[in-house]
Amino acid sequence: MTKTMDLEYGKPIGKKFNIRTAMEEASRCLLCHDAPCSNACPAGTDPGKFIRSLRFRNIKGAAETIRENNILGGSCSLICPHSKLCEEACSRTGIDKPIKIGALQAFLIEQEKTLGMKILKAPKEKKDGKIACIGSGPASLACAAKLALEGYNVTIFEAEEKPGGVLTYGINPSRLPQEVVEHDIEIVKELGVEFVMNKRIDGKEGIKELKRQFDAIHVGVGLGKSKVIGNKNINGVVNALDFLKDVKENDGKIDVEDHVIIIGGGDVAMDCAITAKQVGAKDVCIVYRRTIEEAPANIEELRLVQRMGIPIITQFAPEKINEENNRLIGVRFKSKDGYSELNLKADKLIFAIGQEPAQDYKDFKVSDGVFASGDLINGGETVVQAVAEGKEVALEIIEYLSKKEVK
Repeated sequence: MTKTMDLEYGKPIGKKFNIRTAMEEASRCLLCHDAPCSNACPAGTDPGKFIRSLRFRNIKGAAETIRENNILGGSCSLICPHSKLCEEACSRTGIDKPIKIGALQAFLIEQEKTLGMKILKAPKEKKDGKIACIGSGPASLACAAKLALEGYNVTIFEAEEKPGGVLTYGINPSRLPQEVVEHDIEIVKELGVEFVMNKRIDGKEGIKELKRQFDAIHVGVGLGKSKVIGNKNINGVVNALDFLKDVKENDGKIDVEDHVIIIGGGDVAMDCAITAKQVGAKDVCIVYRRTIEEAPANIEELRLVQRMGIPIITQFAPEKINEENNRLIGVRFKSKDGYSELNLKADKLIFAIGQEPAQDYKDFKVSDGVFASGDLINGGETVVQAVAEGKEVALEIIEYLSKKEVK
């Protein structure tokens, strides 16, 4: 396994398999008949099957298994919480350590791209029925791909300049390089899915207009608004999504403040801390209101943050944002014990305490011909969960169209 530990923004962090080390890792697989690793994957990527193929040197067959089951197989290989899903279920865990399923999946997707494999093909004959997908995040991409593979005409509407949603704008490229996201999306495009960019569909009114043109609509807008405590109009106080998007759009070339505090304990908080450190902040600190054991962040993310020398202060919650002339100068925190206080200097405060729907989708409800999946419905789960739900709702749309006289 080749080690590539580079803390520069946009450079991959972690380890990468080559053909020799991938085969060695696959040879550790016990080839379980019931494949508990496959049963633990929400999207049904079926690692038990693709590792078996790899073990017997069938690289093409292994890549086919991944791509046929998970249209975002590349992205998921890098950002899935494998340690809580497939790798936790691996039978080798009781012997020594689980198979590195995520790294093997990443290797196989890289082989798919390098060898120019064309695994998925949409049928030439199209079925009656036009479907609109609002948002181009994981749920919509999975839904659109499934529908296109069944022969339906699908159009994705995206408010931003680039497709991908959280994959493109909300995850540090050191964890998820943009070329991996673009490769996944290109495969969706090759299925005939049309992308309309810079086109925001405004809640109820926008959906009503689309219903005049399409036979079914899928809403996968996710949670596009970050939660913020206190006065967000103070200079230096931002939300996580805006911070990550700003850095991503500028390819890491931004002027960052010296003293950065991140509030939160999830993967987004870890991404913000890593990003702030990479783009030049001198002092980065995470403050979380619960214990480290309760932090929802992936354990590998936590370890990476710690390896980068970023402190994580637990059991303290923000009590007051201090400012002078409407500019942030520090934050006062109160301990969970109700007695201890903590005062930290800060000229950048990033809230990573969760997301919520945009205002015009806050009271969204599914209705006749209008379906939804992903974070908007589940409240904010993993990308692989969004893929699973996108596939499921595509089947619901197919059933709906089969009973409806389409345009």
